[in-house]
Amino acid sequence: MIISIPKEILPGENRVACVPEVALKLVKSGFEVQVEKDAGLNAGFTNEMYVKAGAKVLNLDNLYSNADIVAKVQRPTVHPISGLHEIDLLREGTILITFLYPLNYPELAKKSAEKKINVISMDMIPRTTLAQKMDALSSQANIAGYKSVVMCADTLGKIFPLMMTAAGTISPAKVLIMGAGVAGLQALGTAKRLGAVVEVSDIRAAAKEEVLSLGGKFIEVEGSEDMQDSGGYAKEASPEFLKKQKELIFKHVTEADIVITTALVPGKKAPVLVTEEMVKNMRPGSVILDMAVEFGGNCEVSEKGKTIKKYNVTIIGETNLPSLVPTHASEMYSKNILALIQHISKDGKVELKLEDEIIKGSLITYNSEVIHERVKNLIK
Repeated sequence: MIISIPKEILPGENRVACVPEVALKLVKSGFEVQVEKDAGLNAGFTNEMYVKAGAKVLNLDNLYSNADIVAKVQRPTVHPISGLHEIDLLREGTILITFLYPLNYPELAKKSAEKKINVISMDMIPRTTLAQKMDALSSQANIAGYKSVVMCADTLGKIFPLMMTAAGTISPAKVLIMGAGVAGLQALGTAKRLGAVVEVSDIRAAAKEEVLSLGGKFIEVEGSEDMQDSGGYAKEASPEFLKKQKELIFKHVTEADIVITTALVPGKKAPVLVTEEMVKNMRPGSVILDMAVEFGGNCEVSEKGKTIKKYNVTIIGETNLPSLVPTHASEMYSKNILALIQHISKDGKVELKLEDEIIKGSLITYNSEVIHERVKNLIK
């Protein structure tokens, strides 16, 4: 079977779905790997590195015609060279593996089904022990959590650690992280390593132990013990709960030097956690990084894809933090892809077993139908 790896075309995307090391492992497993010319350059992987790994390097014209599997990072979109939608470039029966975000973009699932493309969406991989090696959301969130702190540290006009100098004592920076998922915990660990005092809020009471184990201070909201679903994700909070959370958080936000927000609910608009009124009352020179800005934003005044200054506060609305660390982000993502392909294949041949719990959770379209129930319910 042939696996094709296209160059990402969504603006600002520097990652690649398969690095040479993983291409070599796929070739040894019996697959033929085709990589679009220069697909890995932005992540630090040359065409020569892929050829050495046993992959073929092709132009776009020859990439899709015989592909059985196409692995991408970003959701398909209109190709700037061909003028065609990437889904239209695929042949019938192709397995497309990518971050489709079908709960947010159900129209892409519908289009894939109409074109008889079988889509496995990496953002829908169940967060179970069996699927841990395939959990691309977590691997990329780790990168995002790290990079968020580095960006904030670079923007803030203060240093992070406590310093006792001949010129006086410098107090440590205060960092508030909203959301103790994978990204939030990595941000906590990174900020602590840099010497900051870190507070973390989360609607799941179960997160408290993890926060404390990493040296953070946990801000507990009354009633938070029921805010986690069976899959380990945060539930959508009620308006009453969010009101209670905002009242508690106001003091912590306005005393922080840096606020990093990470709260997302799959398929829903991100909840507003930092209001404009909070921003108005923050210290001059403070920094907010809204990690949920692509899906509506946790900060009321953040702007998608922009860094702005409002009320003397810098608000970073970067939509794709992992892409800013493309080498390691690509390595981690491609290992997630490898684990998935190994799970669904044997001796270089893929079989999609619909009863398999991982396939059941992540297979969005199959045999010209949208088969994922949650996605199907969104399509009119």
